[in-house]
Amino acid sequence: MAAPEHPRMSDVAERAGVSLSTVSRALRGASGVAPKVRAEIENAAAELGYVVSRGASSLVTGRTGRVAVLVPFLQPWFFGVALAGMNTTLRDAGRDMLVYQVGDVGELDDYIHSLPLRRNVDAVIALALDLDEREIARLDEIGLPVVFCSQRVKGRRSIFIDNTAAAAEATRHLLNLGHTRIAYIQSKDQTGFSWDSRDRLKGYQQAMADAGAEPLVLTERSGREGGARAMGKLMSVERPPTAVFAESDDVASGVLQVVRRSRLAVPGAVSVIGFDDNDLAALFDLTTVSQPVQEMGEHAARLAVDLVDGGAAQSDHHVRLETAFVVRHSTGPPRENMGLHG
Repeated sequence: MAAPEHPRMSDVAERAGVSLSTVSRALRGASGVAPKVRAEIENAAAELGYVVSRGASSLVTGRTGRVAVLVPFLQPWFFGVALAGMNTTLRDAGRDMLVYQVGDVGELDDYIHSLPLRRNVDAVIALALDLDEREIARLDEIGLPVVFCSQRVKGRRSIFIDNTAAAAEATRHLLNLGHTRIAYIQSKDQTGFSWDSRDRLKGYQQAMADAGAEPLVLTERSGREGGARAMGKLMSVERPPTAVFAESDDVASGVLQVVRRSRLAVPGAVSVIGFDDNDLAALFDLTTVSQPVQEMGEHAARLAVDLVDGGAAQSDHHVRLETAFVVRHSTGPPRENMGLHG
């Protein structure tokens, strides 16, 4: 049989002797196709010069081959690394990734209630977003499976770390070194998203309470600028802290900038801990909590693909990934005789 000038999926099905839906599943890399049949379909497609069309495939299967990722930002480091993990896994599974940036809570609400997700994607991954029950119910109504990445949501498929336990461990490290005046810098911005702030703060407060130490919490904008502003305030109080736990490595970089510009030693005058273990943490010699961000993205993508392909994952399926506490040279015992003014 001569190859048609513009081959269609039906031509591949005819040559391979299978149904259209079987061709669609095989060429998308979906499960449920025997290896021998998949090889015959791929050979038929190669002989005809057929390239799978997302549109044709979706007409047959009702699926688009695309997964949407809702994300508040494309930066900083955390989001880029998580998206890279998702993209690699989805690409290997023959899926496309569509990234939708929702800059604040209001924009997210408008998006959830107006976007035509049902005809555009097969599943949704919510990356570090606080979707409320009303928004989740909206996604349920249109029949889309949702996977939460970097957040544990009760009764929902979630990939996450234990931020509370990790923050408590970091705080105990400072307490065990002999620090009692330990400040915590929490991030807050104009988006309205809380991300992991509440859980990390909770871990710090629990560890301080267990040690009978008085907590000292400052809230500033996120990132290096917020860390610098907070550290400037801490240096001006009557009894400055001997240690600072920053909510993220980005915030910690601002803390270190102010301390070192003031010609104070780290950890001699003040110990500093961050959270994330991003690309700059080792460069700054920063003690921090390392979280497996790329692995988190990969897990979320695999779970989304499995759900679309009819996998047996339960609606409350949870995957908790482990963190690691990385000790570098930004922490040490307090030198009470020096202080921040010494």
